[in-house]
Amino acid sequence: MTRRFLVVATVISAAYALWPLPTDFSTGTAALTLASDFDIDISTIPNPPQDLLDAISRTKGYLQTDQLEALVVDRGASYNQSLQNASSLVSLVLSYDSGVAGEPTSISEEAIDDIDSRVEGYTLTVPEDGSAATIKANSTLGLFRGLTTFGQLWYDLNNTTYTVEAPIAITDSPVFPYRGFMLDTARNYFPVSDILRTLDAMSWVKMTTFHWHMVDSQSFPLEVPEFPELSLNGAYGPSLVYSTNDVQTIVSYANARGIDVLPEIDTPGHTAIIAQAYPEHVACPGATPWATYANEPPAGQLRFANANTTNFTASLISSVSARFPGKYFSTGGDELNTECYAVDESTQADLNTTGKTLEQALDTFTQTVQSVLEDSGKTPVVWEEMVLDFNLTLSNNTIVMVWISSADAAAVADKGFRLVQAPSDYFYLDCGAGGWVGANPSGNSWCDPFKTWQYAYSFDPVANLTDAQAKLVIGGEHLLWTEQSHASNLDSIVWPRAAASAELFWSGPGGNISEALPRLHDVAFRMTQRGVGAIALQPLWCALRPGVCDLTA
Repeated sequence: MTRRFLVVATVISAAYALWPLPTDFSTGTAALTLASDFDIDISTIPNPPQDLLDAISRTKGYLQTDQLEALVVDRGASYNQSLQNASSLVSLVLSYDSGVAGEPTSISEEAIDDIDSRVEGYTLTVPEDGSAATIKANSTLGLFRGLTTFGQLWYDLNNTTYTVEAPIAITDSPVFPYRGFMLDTARNYFPVSDILRTLDAMSWVKMTTFHWHMVDSQSFPLEVPEFPELSLNGAYGPSLVYSTNDVQTIVSYANARGIDVLPEIDTPGHTAIIAQAYPEHVACPGATPWATYANEPPAGQLRFANANTTNFTASLISSVSARFPGKYFSTGGDELNTECYAVDESTQADLNTTGKTLEQALDTFTQTVQSVLEDSGKTPVVWEEMVLDFNLTLSNNTIVMVWISSADAAAVADKGFRLVQAPSDYFYLDCGAGGWVGANPSGNSWCDPFKTWQYAYSFDPVANLTDAQAKLVIGGEHLLWTEQSHASNLDSIVWPRAAASAELFWSGPGGNISEALPRLHDVAFRMTQRGVGAIALQPLWCALRPGVCDLTA
């Protein structure tokens, strides 16, 4: 699979900074300013959804407050004369294409539709003579994506908002429907405000999924009203808990920005913290040496061979999943340590009583938990071990996260499951930060080296797959495991690196890194203007001189 966009202009200027790159577009060389009374017209849309009205308001706000100078040596001063004589754009008209009939649905509703049913395409035109610009789409979500692109077209010079590339014509839609970011909020807690800011940044690069790894062995920061002891005993503190209202806030905020929330309760591994509230359900809790019984401290895993534990887990998953309106829910399934069960007398007794092997007991557990999700209309999501390491009966609708290695995608696809590309060798943002385990001065992170945006951008999600297997790839995501991250460094670790996969899975693989870098500089600078602490990719001297700092320059 290769990119399918058409660039009509022969040279992309440093000012051209759309991200992700549209499918088809053309630009001119005329200057155009934004009128002081510029407005967005939705008069053709009957009963516009409130979240579309809110998106329009945010877009107008960004146009006023971005005040981003062009990333060229003179910061756009040489455009001054042409701007004096330029036409001014007074209005942007939003409308549905003829394919939309009846009451419009909201961005929030469309964001949580079946992954294969979401319609994100749009067309955008900006004439050079000042006549109305237009965005047309067959969905409200598509209109929102078009607004996002429109907001990236403009720069500021002496309080004049302008482009020097009119006329502009864009026809755009994504190659892959799943474009995500995963955040682990269990190793370290992140305030709701940090998550909301992250969702904003995700929306600016057209991501579709916030994969929320909510709990793990270290903490259980999620309030579950049916199981209050879990957060009471498992959170780092009473103020470090995501309340039911917090969850509703995060989900609503995400959905209104075209983002589905994929919640994850990892089972049966990574569950040591549950022993703080329900010790009867956890094998080898706190066992030492921890490295024998777990991938990370503390040790402890659900006693899935026990019927009471299986029912407890199914009830927990049912309770949590009911609070998320999306159609997907992850039950995890990674890094199961069998040695933990070998030394657990309770598990061995249950296996002897039932006559099952450990794998057969895991199969029963998994089927029970997944049936709860499917009965409520949700699609299960699991990590790759549930498919590759164990012989389990999984629903054919199950989506599999490929994480251990990009080389594992073919094996997952060969079993007929849809998959998300999340390989640690390309998309783990925590790699390369050095070892975090104590008493290990020469330790490195297990997934060294650091994964640069360039390396992630070079990933081909369908490499070494047959045509039939490639059709099972629904997209991919960047991931942040937070052993060494919290609120103080969230932005700098994630942005703008995670934008690399956002473009990769929107525009398709095969992008030119040298051409992408000036645009990604622009993403980072614009994010900074909007309050996200994105890091610098290069010295400013390089950012203002595209290509000059390439290795081959």
